[in-house]
Amino acid sequence: MSGNMPANGAAVKEVVVHPIVLLSAVDHFHRVLKDNKKKDKRVVGVLLGSYAKGTVDVTNSFAVPFEEDAKNPSIFFLDHNYLETMFRMYKKVNARERIMGFYSSGPKIKESDIKIDALVRRFCPNPVFVIIDVRPDVEAIPTTAYMSVEEVESDGKEIQRTFKHMPSSVGAFEAEEVGVEHLLRDVNDPSVSSLANQIKHKTSALSGLKSQLLDMQTYLENVLAGKLPASNQIIYNMQTIFNLLPNLNVEELIRALLIKTNDMHLVIYISSLMRCVVALHDLVKNKLQFKDDDPWTEKDEKEKGKEKKGKEAKEETKSSKVAGEEDGAAADKKE
Repeated sequence: MSGNMPANGAAVKEVVVHPIVLLSAVDHFHRVLKDNKKKDKRVVGVLLGSYAKGTVDVTNSFAVPFEEDAKNPSIFFLDHNYLETMFRMYKKVNARERIMGFYSSGPKIKESDIKIDALVRRFCPNPVFVIIDVRPDVEAIPTTAYMSVEEVESDGKEIQRTFKHMPSSVGAFEAEEVGVEHLLRDVNDPSVSSLANQIKHKTSALSGLKSQLLDMQTYLENVLAGKLPASNQIIYNMQTIFNLLPNLNVEELIRALLIKTNDMHLVIYISSLMRCVVALHDLVKNKLQFKDDDPWTEKDEKEKGKEKKGKEAKEETKSSKVAGEEDGAAADKKE
C-alpha cells in the first residue's frame, strides 16, 4: 500500500530527501546549537513522508528535543511525548504523511543511533536513518541514508542490529523547484560569469572526488590492517570503478587527450582576449558618449574659456599699465 513503510526493510531501494527537509534540518541545527563552539553536539528530528514502489519520499520533518552525554554517548534523552504530540498535529494537517524514520546532523554514525532506531520502531516498522550534513564547507551531497538490519555474529550465537547503507538523492516537486530557484536568485552573485560558476562547480566536484578516494584508501588500509572485515560488495564496486578508468599507457590516447586539451585552452584564451578588447572598446565608447552628451561638461568648458579670456585681458591691462608707468618715469627723468 502506498504511503506506509513495508514490514520488510529489503523492499526499500532508495531514499529521496526533499529541499524543505534540508532547510528545516539546517534551521534546527543553527537554532539549537548556535553557540556550540566545540561543534561536538548534534540535533535529531523525525522524518515524515510516504513510501511507493521501493522509494521512500521524505517530504517533511520536525525537530525533537534531544540531549546526549558528551563523555558517554550511550546515555541520551529523546522526548517521546513531544514526538507523539507533534505527529498528531502534523497528521491533522496532512494525513498522507507518515513517520518514515529520523535524521541527525551527524556527521557520522554514533553509538546511540541504533538505540534511537529501536525507539522509532514504535512508530514505524522499518525506519530510515538519514544523516544531513549541515557543515557549510562540505561540497558533496549532504544526505547519507541508512537502514538497520539484523546481523549474525561470527560465532553464530548472537544477533544484533547494524546500519546498512541505502542509496539516497535529493528530489523535489515542481512547486519546490520554483521555491528553490527563487532562493538561489538571492544567493547567487549576478556579477559572476557563467564560466566562473562552471569552473567553481568543476573544482567542487574534484574536491568531492578526492574525499571519496581518500575514504576508499582508508577503508582498504583498515582491511589490510585487520581493523575492518573485507566486504566483497565494496571491493567489487571499487574494481568496477577502476575498470572504467581509461588506459593511460596507450600513446595514441594520451596524444589525443593532449590535442583536445590544447584546442580547448586555445579557444578559452582567444575568447578571453576578445572579451577584454570588447570591454575596453565599450568603456572608451561609453566615456566619449557621456562626455559629448553631458551639458554640465560643455557649460564648464565655456566657463573655463571665459575665465581664461578674463585672466588674459587682466594680464594685458596690467602689463600695459606697467609699461605706461615706466614711460612716465623715463620722461620725468629726462626733464
